[in-house]
Amino acid sequence: MASSWTQRQNKLFEQALALYDRETPDRWQNVANVVGRSVEDVKKHYEILKEDVKRIEHGQVPFPRYKTNTTTN
Repeated sequence: MASSWTQRQNKLFEQALALYDRETPDRWQNVANVVGRSVEDVKKHYEILKEDVKRIEHGQVPFPRYKTNTTTN
């Protein structure tokens, strides 16, 4: 099992996905090089991302409850 991804790796992953689209030759190798992970790791991470998006789109992930500051002026 791969270790957890850092915030920096996640940000690099997002940027690499935007840079290397589906039509890019060796897309996954390029993304892996940017992130510093294996091709297998980035493919697994991408599948997890797709599942997360799917759950969000189907309303299966609750919105976070934020505290609101109620101030009167």
